[in-house]
Amino acid sequence: MKKYFDIAFVFAMVAIACGVFYREFTKFFGYTGKTTLAFTHLHLFALGTLLFLILAILTQLTTVEKQKNFRIFLGSYLIGLPFMVIMLLVRGVLQVLQTELSSGMDAAISGISGIAHTILTVSFISLFLALRNSSTIRH
Repeated sequence: MKKYFDIAFVFAMVAIACGVFYREFTKFFGYTGKTTLAFTHLHLFALGTLLFLILAILTQLTTVEKQKNFRIFLGSYLIGLPFMVIMLLVRGVLQVLQTELSSGMDAAISGISGIAHTILTVSFISLFLALRNSSTIRH
C-alpha cells in the first residue's frame, strides 16, 4: 500500500510542477492560445495520482497485486504515462514557441504519442484482467 501512495505522491508533485511550468512558460512568452501544456497537469493528477490512490486501497481489499497481469500493468503504465506526458510537453513547448514543424516532424511527434497511448491501452487491459481475476480478501 505504501508503495502506491508513494507513486501517487510523485505523480502529484510532477503534476504541480507541470502546472506551474505551463502557467509561467506561457506567461513569459505572452502566449494566450491553446496548447497541450495545459493537459499535462490534468493527465498527471487523474491518471497518475488518483489512479494510484485508488490502487492503494484496492491492493488492501483484493488479491489484485498477486496477479501476473497486475505486474504487467504496473511496468507498462509506469513507462507509458510519463512517455505520454513528455510528448504533451514537447508538443506544447513547440506550440508556445510557435515553431513551424515540417509534416515529418509533426507526424513523428504524433507517432511517438500514439506509441505511448498504445502502451497505456495495454496496461489498462492488463489492470482490468488482474482485477477480474483477483478475489476479495475482506467483506
